Amino acid sequence: MIADLCVKDLIAEEVKRANFRTSSAQGIATLALRNYFAGALLLPYDDFLRTATECRHDIQLLSNRMDASIETVCHRLSTLQRAGANGLPFYFVKIDRAGNVVKRHSATRFQFARFGGSCPRWNVHQAFEQNSNKFTAQIAQMPDWIEYLCIATSVTMHQGDYRTGERRYALGIGCEVKYADASVYADGLAVNDVSSSEPIGVICRICPRDDCDQRAF
Repeated sequence: MIADLCVKDLIAEEVKRANFRTSSAQGIATLALRNYFAGALLLPYDDFLRTATECRHDIQLLSNRMDASIETVCHRLSTLQRAGANGLPFYFVKIDRAGNVVKRHSATRFQFARFGGSCPRWNVHQAFEQNSNKFTAQIAQMPDWIEYLCIATSVTMHQGDYRTGERRYALGIGCEVKYADASVYADGLAVNDVSSSEPIGVICRICPRDDCDQRAF
C-alpha cells in the first residue's frame, strides 16, 4: 500500500525499462520491487547491515533488535548487495510442507529446483520436524562442488479460528562456506573439513549422485 502511494511511478518506470516480454513477468517484477521497498522501509539498508555484521548474522538476535519477524530478517539478509556496501551474499527460500517453493531470493550460486521438490538431504526439510523458530545449521556440498553454510528453521502462521487451522513453512538461508566465519551459525561446525559436508543436489531427477540412499528417482 505504501509503495503504491509513494513510489508507484518509480516502480513502473523501472519495470518498463527492463523491457519484459510478457505481462506476467512485468507483474512479478512489480511485486518484487514493492516487496523490496517494504523491506527497505522497515529495515533501512545501512542500519540493518551494520547491525547484522555486529550480530554475526544471528537471525534471532536481529529479529529482536530490529523488531521484525524471522522471515522478514531472512529475506532482507538476501538483498544486501548494494555496490560498495555489500553484505554477505545469502540465498533465501520459503517452502511449504509439500515442498513447494513459496518464496525465494538469492545472491549466491546456489541452485534451486525450478519444478517439483528439492533434495531430502537439505536441512530445510528437517525444519518441519522441529519446533518453530528452532535453528539448525549444516555444511552442504552441491554437485558443482561448491559448499554452503545452510541454516534452516520453521515458522507457524496461526489462523483466527479452529476450522481454518494453522499453516507452517520452512525457511532456508545460507551462504558459501568462505563467508561462514562471519556467521554465528558456523561456530562448532567443521567448516574446513570437506569430508564432513553433506552431499546434496538440486532435485533427484537430475542429481548425479547415483549412490544416494535417499534418492527418489
